[in-house]
Amino acid sequence: MGDDAWQSLPKRISSETQALVIGQLTELKRSQGRPFSIVLHGGEPLLLGAGRLENLFDALRANLGRDCGISVQTNGVLISEAILDVCDTYGVRISVSIDGPAKVHDKFRKDLRSKPTHPDVMRGIERLMAHAKAAEIFSGILAVVDPSSSPMEVYSFFRALGVPSVDFLYRDGNHTSLPYGKDSVESDVYGRWMAEILDLYVNDPEPMRIRMLDDMIKLLLGGVGVKEGVGLTDFGILIIDTDGAIKKNDTLKSSPLRDNFSERWNVNDHSMAEIASSAEFHAYHLSQRPSAAACLACPLLRVCGGGMVTHRYKRGSDYDNPTVFCADQKYLIGRLQRYLSKYGKIGGVAA
Repeated sequence: MGDDAWQSLPKRISSETQALVIGQLTELKRSQGRPFSIVLHGGEPLLLGAGRLENLFDALRANLGRDCGISVQTNGVLISEAILDVCDTYGVRISVSIDGPAKVHDKFRKDLRSKPTHPDVMRGIERLMAHAKAAEIFSGILAVVDPSSSPMEVYSFFRALGVPSVDFLYRDGNHTSLPYGKDSVESDVYGRWMAEILDLYVNDPEPMRIRMLDDMIKLLLGGVGVKEGVGLTDFGILIIDTDGAIKKNDTLKSSPLRDNFSERWNVNDHSMAEIASSAEFHAYHLSQRPSAAACLACPLLRVCGGGMVTHRYKRGSDYDNPTVFCADQKYLIGRLQRYLSKYGKIGGVAA
């Protein structure tokens, strides 16, 4: 969506920058007195290779202990036995990006030569699932929704594959640049697609976990969600680029305001612990909370949460708007409410 900052970044993080990051994370944990989660993504983090990954994980565990979660988000192509063994040794979990069967996945996920990647991703997933410690290593699938695809085909594909969970994501977009498949802000095409997934999920005697639906059900029953962009839990997220630059949540790259702080922070010159306690970080943290009058007056706010910040963008009012997926979320939440009303209670909690 117009972001080309990656073109000026190093392809890999250097050993010097890596050492600085580890030192900064160690200081941050000591400063705030509680653990946090670390996610390697990209780009493609497995380009580091088994040896570099082992060095990184060893240093992270030596300095941060075992109470900080470490995970990898990968396209799956470079998954190898050696990398899986390293992840097992250091308690690192892997999630793989795949959008569904080949005709769905390859529509958007082609390689640099415009060739389909589905066969290569599938080989990586099969290697992962065949590993002796797959149950501990494999956290699940990240799938971006194509609203023109068949929910039945996508659900059946993941169900047959036997994955532990699927995290469905809406495709990025905003009020000024509509997401793929939406012809207007009022369109509920994504919500209807997810509602069909919900129907399959509820009627499946042995379903995989679906993070978005699980969180919405918990929120409707008075619980707390853990998925970013659903519910009113906000997250203190910092992104570290390969050159050591410290940025806001990288999803903001899809909106014209982008992901830069006003200060040009970098691990070479700045303390992450100080950044995390700064006024600008505090303002950025609070910006996750919806501010639009329509959201604040909405009875579904506690469940919807106003959606992802980047999806609220509109030229002229920046992020002070409901999510561009407002109609979708209302449709999906309405379907969830009908199920809860029908069954009366789930997990022993009255609906």
